[in-house]
Amino acid sequence: MNEEGAQLLYGILGGILWALETVTLSAALRHASFPAAGALAFAAPFLSTFLHDLCSAVWIGGFNTVRRAPFGAFRAFGTKGGRLIALAALMGGPIGMTGYVLAVNSLGSSLGAVASAIYPAIGAVLAYFILKEKLQWYRWIFLLLTLCGVYGLSFTPGVEPKSYVLGVVGALACSFGWGTEAVILAKGMGSGEVSHEFALQIRQTTSACVYAAVLLPFILISRDKLSAAVFEKSFFALIALAALFAAASYLCYYRAITSIGAAKAMALNVTYSAWAVIFTVLLLRDHAMLRPLPIGCTVLVIVCGLLAGIDVRRKTAQ
Repeated sequence: MNEEGAQLLYGILGGILWALETVTLSAALRHASFPAAGALAFAAPFLSTFLHDLCSAVWIGGFNTVRRAPFGAFRAFGTKGGRLIALAALMGGPIGMTGYVLAVNSLGSSLGAVASAIYPAIGAVLAYFILKEKLQWYRWIFLLLTLCGVYGLSFTPGVEPKSYVLGVVGALACSFGWGTEAVILAKGMGSGEVSHEFALQIRQTTSACVYAAVLLPFILISRDKLSAAVFEKSFFALIALAALFAAASYLCYYRAITSIGAAKAMALNVTYSAWAVIFTVLLLRDHAMLRPLPIGCTVLVIVCGLLAGIDVRRKTAQ
């Protein structure tokens, strides 16, 4: 496999691993005993995201320690690229990831993944204007077909969301946050000052610290109720497992952004919505998606997502 093929593989693996994160996160949220109303219910997505990003920061910190570079992220943070990545963390974590958890919690793993998958369109437009990344006309078509397949998956019968309104709000926040994050990350890592491993450490640590600062008063006031909600039925263990999948996914995704650009990396990463359907069937034994429309849309998302990330014309020219 040549170098370009390897980088495309990282983009695909990022989507596959994020699909595993989505299914695991959905299972964790189902096991949580957060109340259905009140302040604690409102704060549940924020608290879940805080735990998710905190665990992810610990996982990637362990990874960098094994690589014998435990303090590399702190040195990288002092660079201009490191500060840009910290800004990206604010967009991708408190805004993007909170919206994603809200969408998954309100719509379920399959619909939540689908609804939040419009972020490549937002990111591709921003990458075009800010990073001057050119996306050939046929790639735009493949990207649009990918998004059509993504939304075709939402018309699966037998899926009853908790709240369409909260789900849509979460999906919009997620798409804006993630689309903006990818563009800022590409600019921050494009200077070569920060590796993708250190970038992820900065991203997750910054996100967790912001959550902690905002939520700390609430956590202190409601610590007894939170303790019961967080630790019941292995909720924390599932969140930690989802964070492990997320850390691995981000490593692949960040590497793809660095090597093939933000727009193409997002086009490959968005296939997680289709992989989530596959894993929902295989792991959760939910066969509601085994119908002609979901199967056809899953194939459409994966195939067109791959084609949007590959320069077919250059391959032909070679």
